[in-house]
Amino acid sequence: MTKADIVEQIYEQVGFSKKESAELVEKVFDAIKDTLAEGEKVKISGFGNFVVRGKNSRKGRNPQTGQEILLEARKVLTFKPSLVLKNLLNETEVGAPNDDGENPSG
Repeated sequence: MTKADIVEQIYEQVGFSKKESAELVEKVFDAIKDTLAEGEKVKISGFGNFVVRGKNSRKGRNPQTGQEILLEARKVLTFKPSLVLKNLLNETEVGAPNDDGENPSG
């Protein structure tokens, strides 16, 4: 799914114009980016958490030459899905056997 797909969904389902939908999506993403840039966590209930965390500098190795190099400290963005999203992604079909061969509906 792309940003344009999200704009299209808002246009179709909410009834905003395409321009209004695009502005809304941009504002939401800008708010998320600004919050993360400030080092704060973004929690979207029922979806998950975006967290910026620091990685310390460490020794690495150039895979082609084998030469040791120093990898500088940096920030990385991590995402942890909510339990609701995890359950949705791992949902089994009703009546399908689960991992132990049992039928969950009976």
